Amino acid sequence: SFIEEARNMSTEGEITFYDSNTGKPLFVAPTGRTMEDFLFESRNHGWPSFRDDEVVWENVRCLPDGETVSVDGTHLGHNLPDQKGSRYCINLVSVAGNPE
Repeated sequence: SFIEEARNMSTEGEITFYDSNTGKPLFVAPTGRTMEDFLFESRNHGWPSFRDDEVVWENVRCLPDGETVSVDGTHLGHNLPDQKGSRYCINLVSVAGNPE
């Protein structure tokens, strides 16, 4: 599973998530929180869950209806804000690419 693979990769470093169509970086996590916090939130919501500081804004847009897309048009998921702020719930298959 994503959670197990991420936990095995690193407990202190960051993971870069790439657009599955273009290879552009879209998210870098965890940023501003621990790996355990990132994985806990992702596990509780059932998909990778990113915060504003983890978004590579030069490659990601959030549309007025909350849909989150890459600048190249890849559907990524949705912004589902909670009490902590914006929470980008992203389909893992959309960010399973390799670097361009």
